[in-house]
Amino acid sequence: MPELKALLLDVDGTLADTERNGHRVAFNAAFNDAGLDWEWSEALYGKLLTVTGGKERIRFYLDQFNPGFKRPLEFDAFIANLHRAKTDHYIALTSSGAIPLRPGVRRLLEESTADGLRLAIATTTTFDNVTALLESTLGEGAVSRFEVIAAGDVVDAKKPAPDIYIWAMARLGLDADSCLAIEDSKNGLHSAHAAGIRSVLVTVNGYTEHEDFSGAGLVVSHLGDTDDPSRIIQGSMPQASWVNMEVLCALHDRCTNLLAV
Repeated sequence: MPELKALLLDVDGTLADTERNGHRVAFNAAFNDAGLDWEWSEALYGKLLTVTGGKERIRFYLDQFNPGFKRPLEFDAFIANLHRAKTDHYIALTSSGAIPLRPGVRRLLEESTADGLRLAIATTTTFDNVTALLESTLGEGAVSRFEVIAAGDVVDAKKPAPDIYIWAMARLGLDADSCLAIEDSKNGLHSAHAAGIRSVLVTVNGYTEHEDFSGAGLVVSHLGDTDDPSRIIQGSMPQASWVNMEVLCALHDRCTNLLAV
């Protein structure tokens, strides 16, 4: 049976609830700076989240929800500039400490590191966004806790394509059977599975809780803590009220054993 050697973690919606009051707010601030009358409401943003990647999300918005917008001649540069401004707003927001980690994230990172697991990030958000969130929540130098940061445009195809996970595993020098992915969305689940990772834990959030997570090894409300236990949505955590190393190892053993059969 393959040994669990690494955790590969998504960021937005997984480590922290960054979408509703983070990225969405930053997008709207960037639009306002550019003199655009666009306003992404919470409901609209939920629809836009079906597309991963910030620049891709702006294009999707224009294609599906604002097709009458007259596109500038240098459209790619226009999108890139908007996204760059949005990133600046997001970094300022996270650096202020406005976005905390989700329940149990800090605890599980510490437990997994103490147990010898290697940590990696696999996300479509930018490296600067990842750094800002990690340092504002875990302290200066927190990025060094993660052996690999697979972020932003290091690959062309975003989730649900497998590319970001394949890129991360290649740099870890590990195969998929040695890894467990922690995600928050159907796109993330499909990305991990397409990369060959069968051990996937999903922690849902307000935007993803109604998605179909068929094939996930375990789906919970959040990782949980002693004073804030996890709510099990799919799967089981025998004799555990929150996700700990025992739960992760049991999940990995179960998923890789099923794969072998």
